[in-house]
Amino acid sequence: VFPGVRQAQWLTKTKLVEGLPPAVQGIMDNPALGLQELEERAKHMVSHARLWDTAQAAPRRERYCPMLFENLIHICRLMSGKYPSLSKRMLARNCRIAATWERESILLQVRGLSGILMNSMSPIPPVASKEEILATKEHVLETFYPIAPTIDLQEVNVYKMLNDTGFRDGYPYSHPHTLFFLESANVRTDRFRPEQLRAKMLMFAFGNALAKAKALHGNDPKVLEQPIVVQSIGTDGQLFQFMVFQLNTTDLVSNDGVKNLVWIDSDQNLYERAQCVPEVKKGVVTKPAGISGFQPDTFKKFLALYLHGTV
Repeated sequence: VFPGVRQAQWLTKTKLVEGLPPAVQGIMDNPALGLQELEERAKHMVSHARLWDTAQAAPRRERYCPMLFENLIHICRLMSGKYPSLSKRMLARNCRIAATWERESILLQVRGLSGILMNSMSPIPPVASKEEILATKEHVLETFYPIAPTIDLQEVNVYKMLNDTGFRDGYPYSHPHTLFFLESANVRTDRFRPEQLRAKMLMFAFGNALAKAKALHGNDPKVLEQPIVVQSIGTDGQLFQFMVFQLNTTDLVSNDGVKNLVWIDSDQNLYERAQCVPEVKKGVVTKPAGISGFQPDTFKKFLALYLHGTV
């Protein structure tokens, strides 16, 4: 089986950078934003989703994962008192996306439901400089010879070369900002594994950026004067994946020239354990009820991606 992200990189002509881009890191590290003050509230929200929001002994993942997401978004929205332009955002659920492109001699298409999409009135500015973009020309994409890079993709007959952002012309919140993927299935085998989830996040961030680029600039393949940035966050209610994707080019047929860029911060736990009922051995509480191992940095990354482009 293919390593998911490596395959997605080839399909989308993308160079991978480990970790979050400096623009996002700068938001996390900026003491003036007061992100620390929200840490206690975030911890409280985790407890709410994992421990209190149910009459059962322990809520199931399909309940606590969406609940945790809503709670975190609620905290993010509190920042709009400080930054009014944050209110110029819209969350759209069950968004459909379609984007078609050609890679070498293969016609490819991303389509389907792309999670929960936060749209904005203004785009996120490019995170890589002109120099960094030009430097991607040197980057050599990994090939999988003798295996075809499309090995496990579904083959279908395409009768329409669809490119559709899913929104009407004139929609005020027309710029894709961040995609959220909630892997909330209770049964582990029904959830995407982290690596598969990151590949899906990359394909849909790319798909949204490409559909937007074609809506703005038409179908002619070219290096974009103004690159398009789309972010992605995936979680199963505990483990988080963070991604910032920058579409630099719609010229995807050959392996030469400018590549697209993606920054990925993988496998970040928001907390280590949620103990709904205390564990008692021989009359002694060995594990008290509550959330243990809360990781404030993971929460700050979520918040920084939300604030990115505004702050």
